[in-house]
Amino acid sequence: MKKLVIVLGPTAVGKTDYSIELALGYGSPVISCDSRQIYREMTIGTAVPSASQLAAVKHYFIHTHTVTGLYTAGKYEIEALDLIERLFAEGHETLVMAGGSGFYIDAVCNGLDDFPPADLELRESLVRRLGDEGVESLRLDLKRLDPESYDTIDIANGQRVVRALEVCLMTGRKFSSFKTASVRKRGFAIEKIGLMRPREELYERIDRRVVQMIDDGLVDEVKSLLPYREYAALQTVGYKEIFAYLDHCAGKEYKPPVSGQHKNDGPVTTLDRAVELIQRNTRHFAKRQMSYWRRDRSIRWISV
Repeated sequence: MKKLVIVLGPTAVGKTDYSIELALGYGSPVISCDSRQIYREMTIGTAVPSASQLAAVKHYFIHTHTVTGLYTAGKYEIEALDLIERLFAEGHETLVMAGGSGFYIDAVCNGLDDFPPADLELRESLVRRLGDEGVESLRLDLKRLDPESYDTIDIANGQRVVRALEVCLMTGRKFSSFKTASVRKRGFAIEKIGLMRPREELYERIDRRVVQMIDDGLVDEVKSLLPYREYAALQTVGYKEIFAYLDHCAGKEYKPPVSGQHKNDGPVTTLDRAVELIQRNTRHFAKRQMSYWRRDRSIRWISV
């Protein structure tokens, strides 16, 4: 039976190198399952595979969409399944998928309930609130309406919070209830490999990666995205902190809380402070990723 092997794990654990080695062994491409690497305008801050890594194995869903467009796990489910079926039809026996977006992985493995069409007026209203008030205000609403989603999604990611809150307000149902649909049968076997490292080692890798992102030009990348900063795709760790730093450099008045920060963080007055916040918020994100996957008994965990 044809098989899909999914390599998952927290950010910076080493999924890219591991998945490429696995794909080379199977003669497979790598199907990315990362909700940020799909955006063509975001490269450094999303840790997109390097040019040499992309040359080693063909990758899908890297830089395929724009930050100005609406993209959801439901769309990913449709597009990824279409691709998987096409690749199997071309003769592949085993395919490799890799990424850290748990909701996208669940969509491929289990399917999602059919989400209602987006209410663009409501979406625009929530995005405006996100820009004016920061993510803290929205996630408090989400905590009240859907505590389970608040505890499991990346609440520092404004895009995720906006989408979850939008569904709650539109349907009167918890966003988390859409993840409890009956599992849809797939025409292929699924194997999940979870990568893990000791916590201190993982956190050191995260800290080094953030410093490398700065050295690689993250500040300039974020500057180039200033015209798009209110789009939901950019309400995420690594970008919001640099936006806050650039605001300070431009003399803009600080409006707490800044999305991706805590109320008591204060203005981001130096690049060093922005780096500290990105490192901390990324570590928090990695912890939430692991909490999300601990419920899945089908994952085979290995130490790398």
